[in-house]
Amino acid sequence: MYARRMHAELTSSGGEFAEDVMHLADLRVTVDRIEGRSVCGLEVGDWFEVTRSSELRIPDGKHFCIYALAAVLPLLPAKQRAIASADWMAHDQEVACPDPDERCIMRIEQIGVSRMTTDERT
Repeated sequence: MYARRMHAELTSSGGEFAEDVMHLADLRVTVDRIEGRSVCGLEVGDWFEVTRSSELRIPDGKHFCIYALAAVLPLLPAKQRAIASADWMAHDQEVACPDPDERCIMRIEQIGVSRMTTDERT
Protein backbone atom coordinates (compact mmCIF):
# COMPACT_ATOMS: atom_id res chain seq x y z
CA MET A 1 0.00 0.00 0.00
CA TYR A 2 2.72 2.46 0.99
CA ALA A 3 4.73 1.67 -2.17
CA ARG A 4 1.66 2.55 -4.28
CA ARG A 5 1.19 5.86 -2.43
CA MET A 6 4.87 6.67 -2.85
CA HIS A 7 4.68 5.85 -6.57
CA ALA A 8 1.57 8.04 -6.91
CA GLU A 9 3.35 10.91 -5.18
CA LEU A 10 6.33 10.61 -7.51
CA THR A 11 4.13 10.35 -10.60
CA SER A 12 2.10 13.39 -9.61
CA SER A 13 5.25 15.41 -9.01
CA GLY A 14 6.53 14.29 -12.39
CA GLY A 15 9.92 13.29 -11.09
CA GLU A 16 12.18 10.79 -9.56
CA PHE A 17 13.65 10.72 -6.11
CA ALA A 18 16.26 13.39 -5.62
CA GLU A 19 19.34 11.93 -4.00
CA ASP A 20 18.90 14.04 -0.89
CA VAL A 21 15.16 13.41 -0.42
CA MET A 22 13.58 10.63 1.66
CA HIS A 23 9.95 9.51 1.65
CA LEU A 24 9.10 7.71 4.88
CA ALA A 25 5.74 6.49 6.11
CA ASP A 26 4.28 8.04 9.23
CA LEU A 27 3.05 5.25 11.49
CA ARG A 28 0.44 4.71 14.17
CA VAL A 29 0.74 1.81 16.63
CA THR A 30 -2.59 0.98 18.29
CA VAL A 31 -3.45 -1.49 21.02
CA ASP A 32 -5.73 -3.78 19.02
CA ARG A 33 -6.65 -6.23 21.77
CA ILE A 34 -5.61 -7.48 25.18
CA GLU A 35 -6.05 -11.23 25.51
CA GLY A 36 -5.03 -11.37 29.17
CA ARG A 37 -5.12 -8.75 31.91
CA SER A 38 -3.73 -5.26 31.41
CA VAL A 39 -0.85 -5.14 33.86
CA CYS A 40 0.64 -1.87 32.60
CA GLY A 41 -2.63 0.06 32.27
CA LEU A 42 -2.86 0.11 28.48
CA GLU A 43 -6.35 -0.11 27.06
CA VAL A 44 -7.66 -1.21 23.67
CA GLY A 45 -7.46 1.83 21.41
CA ASP A 46 -4.42 3.41 23.08
CA TRP A 47 -1.87 4.49 20.48
CA PHE A 48 1.30 6.36 19.65
CA GLU A 49 2.57 7.74 16.35
CA VAL A 50 5.99 8.03 14.77
CA THR A 51 6.13 10.88 12.27
CA ARG A 52 8.88 12.55 10.26
CA SER A 53 11.17 9.53 10.71
CA SER A 54 11.67 9.68 14.47
CA GLU A 55 9.17 11.96 16.21
CA LEU A 56 7.21 9.98 18.82
CA ARG A 57 3.75 11.33 19.70
CA ILE A 58 1.50 10.09 22.51
CA PRO A 59 -1.87 11.77 23.19
CA ASP A 60 -1.94 14.23 26.10
CA GLY A 61 -2.75 12.57 29.40
CA LYS A 62 -1.97 9.08 28.10
CA HIS A 63 1.01 6.76 28.46
CA PHE A 64 2.47 3.82 26.60
CA CYS A 65 4.19 0.92 28.34
CA ILE A 66 7.96 0.90 27.73
CA TYR A 67 7.99 -2.88 27.35
CA ALA A 68 5.27 -2.81 24.69
CA LEU A 69 7.14 0.06 23.04
CA ALA A 70 10.39 -1.94 23.13
CA ALA A 71 8.67 -4.88 21.40
CA VAL A 72 7.51 -2.79 18.45
CA LEU A 73 10.41 -0.33 18.00
CA PRO A 74 12.73 -2.65 16.01
CA LEU A 75 10.06 -3.11 13.32
CA LEU A 76 9.24 0.56 12.75
CA PRO A 77 12.14 1.57 10.46
CA ALA A 78 11.23 -1.24 8.03
CA LYS A 79 7.54 -0.30 8.17
CA GLN A 80 8.46 3.29 7.27
CA ARG A 81 10.00 2.25 3.95
CA ALA A 82 8.64 0.91 0.67
CA ILE A 83 9.21 -2.84 0.56
CA ALA A 84 8.38 -5.57 -1.92
CA SER A 85 4.78 -6.74 -1.76
CA ALA A 86 5.96 -10.35 -1.33
CA ASP A 87 7.98 -9.45 1.79
CA TRP A 88 6.40 -10.70 5.05
CA MET A 89 6.88 -7.23 6.52
CA ALA A 90 4.40 -5.85 3.98
CA HIS A 91 1.64 -8.09 5.34
CA ASP A 92 2.28 -8.56 9.07
CA GLN A 93 0.97 -5.64 11.11
CA GLU A 94 0.58 -7.19 14.55
CA VAL A 95 3.15 -7.23 17.35
CA ALA A 96 2.76 -8.76 20.81
CA CYS A 97 3.93 -7.25 24.07
CA PRO A 98 6.43 -9.58 25.80
CA ASP A 99 4.39 -9.84 29.02
CA PRO A 100 2.83 -13.33 28.91
CA ASP A 101 0.06 -12.43 31.39
CA GLU A 102 -1.04 -9.43 29.37
CA ARG A 103 -0.89 -10.67 25.78
CA CYS A 104 -1.31 -7.13 24.45
CA ILE A 105 -1.52 -7.17 20.64
CA MET A 106 -0.60 -3.96 18.82
CA ARG A 107 -1.29 -3.09 15.19
CA ILE A 108 1.10 -0.99 13.05
CA GLU A 109 -0.50 1.07 10.31
CA GLN A 110 0.80 3.65 7.88
CA ILE A 111 -1.04 6.96 8.23
CA GLY A 112 0.82 9.24 5.85
CA VAL A 113 4.09 10.00 4.12
CA SER A 114 6.73 12.49 5.24
CA ARG A 115 9.11 13.99 2.70
CA MET A 116 12.42 15.10 4.17
CA THR A 117 15.86 15.98 2.96
CA THR A 118 18.86 14.04 4.15
CA ASP A 119 20.20 17.20 5.80
CA GLU A 120 17.15 17.25 8.10
CA ARG A 121 18.01 13.84 9.59
CA THR A 122 21.75 13.25 9.39
